[in-house]
Amino acid sequence: MKVQSLTLREIHMQLVTPFETSFGRTTHRRILLTEADVDGVTGWGESVAGEGPFYSPETVETAWHILQSFIWPILREREFSTAGEIWDLLSPIRGHNMAKGAIEAAIWDAEAKHKGLPLWKLIGGARQEIPCGVSIGIKETLEELIATVEKELAAGYQRIKIKIKPGKDIEPVEALRQRFPRIRLMVDANSAYRLEDWQRLKRLEAYYLMMIEQPLGWDDLYSHAELQRKLETPICLDECIHTEEHARAAIELGACQIINIKLGRLGGFAPARRVHD
Repeated sequence: MKVQSLTLREIHMQLVTPFETSFGRTTHRRILLTEADVDGVTGWGESVAGEGPFYSPETVETAWHILQSFIWPILREREFSTAGEIWDLLSPIRGHNMAKGAIEAAIWDAEAKHKGLPLWKLIGGARQEIPCGVSIGIKETLEELIATVEKELAAGYQRIKIKIKPGKDIEPVEALRQRFPRIRLMVDANSAYRLEDWQRLKRLEAYYLMMIEQPLGWDDLYSHAELQRKLETPICLDECIHTEEHARAAIELGACQIINIKLGRLGGFAPARRVHD
């Protein structure tokens, strides 16, 4: 297999509903798409980098630059047998996993088309259906939050995750538990708290949450280990996990009980599978 050409495109999308997290409010998305010609078959991928370096250090601009100036020169005219080799081919480039994930996804897509297989089957999937949850941004009022959760539950989502930040945490969770006492509920702080806030986070345990995701600093495994010892509710790490080594360290330190594996942030399917295994 060989990538004959790579085309980058940026598209803009207005969100149907604004999405607010602890680091800001998003109403409009810039999305970087990759189109790879692999031996005459077109595959598509997407960089999940954001508009600014808030959730991740990567942005649309940095991903475009890395894809154009470094990834493409490595892959141009390079022979490989499967998309699973792309991660190792790109290992000389440190970081920039969202850029790497964008091209890897496009090559997986092209390989699946070459082999006449759905992508999920090519990468080893077995299920025809996957139970899904939904992530809900911070809302202006409790009434709006409750109405949104009702809508998503009616649509069939089986787990509800709400974004929180200091001052927008205890009351929203309490309101949802009163209205929906049996739903699978979790929260995601996107690094909005400090270890000194542990007693406030401890109050959330009264509402039997499935997990508290990324409460502390995006690169602070040590403080998460301290916090997890104070909580019975599982901590889930997201922004802290960029590599297999980060995942191993988090587990051995006791920094979390759950890891949120995201293909784009880890660099694609191959590194995500290593973390999962």
